[in-house]
Amino acid sequence: MRWNEAMLPVLVAIIGGYLLGSVPVAVLVARAHGFDPRDVGDRNPGYWNVKERVGRRSAVPVFVGDTLKGTFAALLGLTAGGAHTAGTGTIPLYGALAGPSVLTVYVAVAAAMIGHAWPVFAGFRGGRSILAFAGGVAVICPPAFLLAVAALTVTALLTRSFAIGARVGVFGVPLLQLLFAPITQVAATGALMCLIGLRFAQAALSARHTT
Repeated sequence: MRWNEAMLPVLVAIIGGYLLGSVPVAVLVARAHGFDPRDVGDRNPGYWNVKERVGRRSAVPVFVGDTLKGTFAALLGLTAGGAHTAGTGTIPLYGALAGPSVLTVYVAVAAAMIGHAWPVFAGFRGGRSILAFAGGVAVICPPAFLLAVAALTVTALLTRSFAIGARVGVFGVPLLQLLFAPITQVAATGALMCLIGLRFAQAALSARHTT
């Protein structure tokens, strides 16, 4: 296989993932309610900021839409990479990524997160990519995703705080993934989480400059 043929699936994953991530779901939903989430609250065009303005029920499309960005991007990457899966890890389970699909899925999810953070369709003013990451993990490692959701739910019920539960679920993903996937894929998941950390750091710096 020639180099350009080998790179085509990667380019499809990157471009498709970025365009999917760039769909400004929160901005579209908020504008339907008469405001721009980038101008109110914490100025983050994401689920939480929209929910604070319109309520949980009206913000559900943002939650679902931002999550599906990562899921659809990962599925695109999986398809582009030939849909290679295999049972790997401490607990063998069909559905773990394998072969060329590892690269294409991870770059597609990374591109979707970058698209969400810096969307071409919304002036490059985006959110923090947490839900896009979660949606990607649902394809990257389904059992780790389900266990993370369970950890989120239990923690949220015990603490009566969805925010705390969400932190436990998100930060627990790499540890849970260790049960099912090789360490190289866990490290790649950690790299995706670094994108979230970068967005939080940027938000903190921006808030400091405006106060």
